[in-house]
Amino acid sequence: MTRPAPSSYPKPPATAPAPGERARIAEIFARFETVSDNPRTELNYSSPYTLVTAVALSAQATDVQVNKATAKLFAVADTPQAMLALGEEGLIALISSIGLFRTKARNVLAAARLIMEQHDGEVPLNRRDLQALPGVGRKTASVVLNELGIEPAIAVDTHVFRVAHRLGLAKGKTPDQVEAELMAVVPDPAKVRAHHWLILHGRYVCLARRAKCEDCVLADLCPSRGKV
Repeated sequence: MTRPAPSSYPKPPATAPAPGERARIAEIFARFETVSDNPRTELNYSSPYTLVTAVALSAQATDVQVNKATAKLFAVADTPQAMLALGEEGLIALISSIGLFRTKARNVLAAARLIMEQHDGEVPLNRRDLQALPGVGRKTASVVLNELGIEPAIAVDTHVFRVAHRLGLAKGKTPDQVEAELMAVVPDPAKVRAHHWLILHGRYVCLARRAKCEDCVLADLCPSRGKV
């Protein structure tokens, strides 16, 4: 796996964790591995194009909602060419069950057009060109690059943001700050899987309204145990 240039990452924290804290963090990710050694996205996809499209559609929507919509969408349009042929009204009819569907439809079609015009119909698998696609920001690019094994990126969504704070892995007030903190403290072997571990932990165990501390394999390592 090739690491991107350092400039593509947010600026890391100035201070490194103490040895005891490094050991605690290493144990956190060792335990995540005992729960799932190869976590993957729960979005359904069959190619880089369907992956980037599904991730772009997932903003402010659940993976379940997106998968229901893309099951029909990708059956008729799983390439940029087919997506453009479908057109805006045809696309809207298939994704109207998810939030912000009109804006997302315009972005998906604009991205498909750019992929055809500038990248010969193939999704560019580097951060700069991915983030240049309409509807694809840093988080979406990070998910795609990480899922495809291109870059050990840690995309910070609401679940990752919440879990990172509760576990004492980050204190940042923005997703970029939390990403930088996580990239600085997560052990290198765990970086490619950390995003999925954190997001799944937040989705099923460390819930926003009430954390299931009684079911958490990290409870004895968590400074927020019993406080949420």
